[in-house]
Amino acid sequence: MKTIRIMFCMFAVCMLWSCGDDGKTPAYKNAKLSIEKRVDDLLGRMTLEEKVGQLCSRYDNFTPADVENKARLDSFFTLIPGMLQPDVMGLEENIAVRNGIQKYMLEHTRLGIPMLFVDEALHGPAKAEATSFPQAVAMGCTWNPELVEKVFTATAAELRSRGTHFVLSPVVDVMREPRWGRSEECYGEDPYMNGKMGAAAVRGLQGSADGTIAEGHVGATLKHFVGHGQKEGGRNKAPANISEHLLRDIHLEPFRIAIRESKPRGVMPSYNEVDGMPMHMNRHLLKDVLRDEFGFDGMMASDYTGVKELSAYHQVCDSLDEAALLAFDAGVEFDLPVGECFEHLVKLVGDGKVKEKDIDRVVRKILTLKFELGLFDNPFVTLAEARTIARDSTHWQLAREVAQQSIVLLKNNDNLLPLDTKKYRRIAVIGPNAADTRLGEYSGIPYYKVSVLDGLRKRFPECQFSYAEGCKITNTHSTDSRKTWFTVTTDDMLPTKEENMPRIAEAARVARGADAVVMVVGENEMVCREAFVPPFRGDNTTLDLISQQNELFEAVKQTGKPVIVCLMHGRPLSINVIAEKADAILDLWYAGQETGNAVADIIAGDVNPSGKLTVTYPKSVGMLPVWYNRKPTSGLFNYVNEDFGWIFPFGYGLSYTTFEYSNLQLSSKTMDKKGGIRLSCEVKNTGQVDGYEVVQFYIHDLQASITRPVKELKGFKKVFVKAGETANVVFDITSSTLEFWTANNKYEVEPGDFALMIGRSSEDICLSDTIRVER
Repeated sequence: MKTIRIMFCMFAVCMLWSCGDDGKTPAYKNAKLSIEKRVDDLLGRMTLEEKVGQLCSRYDNFTPADVENKARLDSFFTLIPGMLQPDVMGLEENIAVRNGIQKYMLEHTRLGIPMLFVDEALHGPAKAEATSFPQAVAMGCTWNPELVEKVFTATAAELRSRGTHFVLSPVVDVMREPRWGRSEECYGEDPYMNGKMGAAAVRGLQGSADGTIAEGHVGATLKHFVGHGQKEGGRNKAPANISEHLLRDIHLEPFRIAIRESKPRGVMPSYNEVDGMPMHMNRHLLKDVLRDEFGFDGMMASDYTGVKELSAYHQVCDSLDEAALLAFDAGVEFDLPVGECFEHLVKLVGDGKVKEKDIDRVVRKILTLKFELGLFDNPFVTLAEARTIARDSTHWQLAREVAQQSIVLLKNNDNLLPLDTKKYRRIAVIGPNAADTRLGEYSGIPYYKVSVLDGLRKRFPECQFSYAEGCKITNTHSTDSRKTWFTVTTDDMLPTKEENMPRIAEAARVARGADAVVMVVGENEMVCREAFVPPFRGDNTTLDLISQQNELFEAVKQTGKPVIVCLMHGRPLSINVIAEKADAILDLWYAGQETGNAVADIIAGDVNPSGKLTVTYPKSVGMLPVWYNRKPTSGLFNYVNEDFGWIFPFGYGLSYTTFEYSNLQLSSKTMDKKGGIRLSCEVKNTGQVDGYEVVQFYIHDLQASITRPVKELKGFKKVFVKAGETANVVFDITSSTLEFWTANNKYEVEPGDFALMIGRSSEDICLSDTIRVER
């Protein structure tokens, strides 16, 4: 009954708001008129201060009581912003706060412009009572864009139902520096892969591929433009020392692909500088490249405090108003999170440094978006609908399916997996991440999460389980990944060896009493994360397992029991000892709320693992950079003390079955620059188990005017093949497949020979042929 009364009051507010004082409806409130006419009318009524407000954002920890307090809101909204991120976690509180703010906007502001609410959605809503899907790097390892699109369709539904309209996702940064704490936000190290996954995420979020936002969906933001994944020393916000050709080949390419294939409504500049020019003032890249060349016509919102940092960190100016001028002139249109720099645009217009018509152009964008979303007609949401969508079991089933397809089988000696529980009846589950599921950065708080220990107990009721923590990764982490992520780094954060050795001894004792061991090691959100500000460290000088986890593995392995290692982490690690000595290895990454169930599904053989790595696993941090698409001269010489190489290559992943590749066919051996060729091959499941195989298509330009990588991923297909059956896989080769940024400073296809390769991974090429591109 209370809900009915609330909704009736909101309806009344909408009806009263739609009429002016004289009873006549202003054009912008008339839902029968076109959006263009409504925007024209509203823009013509706005003062300069109201226009500038739409270019600013606000961020606050509102409570339901706050939004019922008009004095509190009056003091907060001295400037009426265009967008807001209320940091409220709980679903019911979230709905109350957002509806309360919308009610205030309609009743107590001059023009009644509704608020645009913004949130994060890296791998599901970063809110409480929301589905937590596998982390972005794990989703990359599915090699399944269609599945990723489903993830973000579900994410959009959950967010829109609770009043979110625009999200600061997806991330299409290319992971080229694994010391960087934000590596897990990337889909992988390859630009083509990241572009395809980013495009799928945008289509899921927006519900279309043409830039329109479908009902029940939200606007998407590609980030971080550009070079964010390859920063000096792997340190967050550090310079990106990247040449023009590397920028074009690697870091710009995912944006070019995603913009072409999905038309996101937003792009966010990155914190870093490129060639001495901070991205938030980089007119060449933001305007000449992103807008004029790539055709992006959406909204460009700053990264949080990115405009302010032009003065505070980059030291290219000495005031907030000058920072605002530099950023706005370069193409940044919205100042997040609190608008402290763009507030000065009013003064800058008055001083003649910014033209009001340029302000109008940007205001038109956000007003158009608000009209498209229907916010002027009804900006309110209902708790009942939001709760129904948040508890949609199909979303939880999807989270489990994504986890199943993202987990990578790295090793399986003597076919230990699937595990024969008649032989291995007593199972020890050991490790700092065994009894809790880490979710990674930008996570919400799901209704539940399943640990590896709990997942195994549930799946194998016939077995006897024992548990030992083994060691601690950090002393002060919480079981809540979000709280751990926001925990300040302290000198005593890491346990000492003396503190962990008794735990290791106990783990070895538990292992001796078992028939087999499942060990869950890796990282948590304190040792690898975004370094927000100096008290929150997140980047690393090592790729080794933190704390005494290697000692734990060695102690357990010495018991002589078979050890299945599960890695729970967010970046490639140098796991040399584990790779050599473990009997089986499952790379889970951060696999979301269904982690334990998905692991149990694979260990039981209910699911055939099909994940493939989207990153290269280096032998050591001293060998960096190590990536598959290296240049011809990068691997000519080995080190004095060790051969150059990797533990596991890009594209690698095992299965419970085997696949045979054959019958490579080309529709032609030659093509002109604007033509095309069709490549096909056959993949036969030669084992006894049905399964997915990821068929990977690479090219190599055999002689070019500038150096080209030894391999470039240009296509992939994830196909399901039943045991004994054969699938036909087709790739279309066009000019976009073969073009690159040439010495002529443009994208071109050069004539000459190209090697075409089909493989199980970047290092396991099964079929190859050569084509010639004619002049």
